[in-house]
Amino acid sequence: MPINNTARHRKNVTIRQIADKAGVSIATVSRVLNNHGDVSNETRENVWEVARKYGYKIARGQNTRPSGTGLIAVTMPYTAPEYFALILAGAAEALTEQGFRIVLCPTRHDRDREKSLLEELSHGATDGALLVLPEESQEELRSLSENDYKFVIVDPLERPASDIPTVSAGHSSAAMQATRHLIGLGHTQIAAITGPSRSMASIERLRGYHAALADIGVLPDPSLEQEADFLVAGGKQAALKLLGLENRPTAIIAFNDDMAIGTMQAARELRLEIPKDLSVVGIDDNRESSLVTPPLTTVKQPLVEMGRMATSILVRILENRQFEPLHIELATNLIIRESTGPCPPK
Repeated sequence: MPINNTARHRKNVTIRQIADKAGVSIATVSRVLNNHGDVSNETRENVWEVARKYGYKIARGQNTRPSGTGLIAVTMPYTAPEYFALILAGAAEALTEQGFRIVLCPTRHDRDREKSLLEELSHGATDGALLVLPEESQEELRSLSENDYKFVIVDPLERPASDIPTVSAGHSSAAMQATRHLIGLGHTQIAAITGPSRSMASIERLRGYHAALADIGVLPDPSLEQEADFLVAGGKQAALKLLGLENRPTAIIAFNDDMAIGTMQAARELRLEIPKDLSVVGIDDNRESSLVTPPLTTVKQPLVEMGRMATSILVRILENRQFEPLHIELATNLIIRESTGPCPPK
């Protein structure tokens, strides 16, 4: 039986090839084939002319697949906590606008599971990925990049190589804002509940906390720093240790809202009034921070914007467009509520 060259050609043509021949981006081709309205008539006609010429057809209701699949992986430890859900919401919205679909891959902080997932995803299953708090080492991430898999890291767990694109909040400035707020209320005996020592967010927040204290001539006091796990229970246990000191702090900065809520639980257990006896500040501005009693003063992280920005960078990479800088930090914002007040008299 003779080979039907037209049918074979139609099957093999890709959106990337159409984009190259039409002189436009793959995102533009995707928008045209999906009938999005934000494309000029001239460009739309040009894309359809090239598509018809090379035998590309799209069935009604079928999603286009830019760069071969049109699929972008989003790996993250969990999806339920608000921190991850908001990043995912921003990424999903932006990816949909660009004509991509999401392959969602929860990793549960399981390094072996994540490595296996990325190996599969990078061998043609997806066009690229957003990696939220990836567990892989610098060497593993560099190897992934050198194998020409396109990805952007959102809120890196550890400091990545300089040539790997990242998006995060301004961790150091967040802790600095929180510390300066307490200093402005007269506090100098300010404790910190940090995250795990390997966490880049925790390292940067500790740096900001130290810098703000240094501005008023206060040296770091290791007895006022307790490491925890970013969880409510861990924050409570760390706070109980701090509040059991002979010269206990008058204020505590927890490096996320969950640990701040744990700190408030510890204070309540010790019959300390917030903010009369103890001021508490968190970082995140999650939903619970405005619902606890008293409402929590915190530093808002732009989580939705982080998801959108990471998507924007990934699309630029997929389209071979230049962008600077490689490492983007988005601004944070202090939200003053009722858990902070003047330093109590001695």
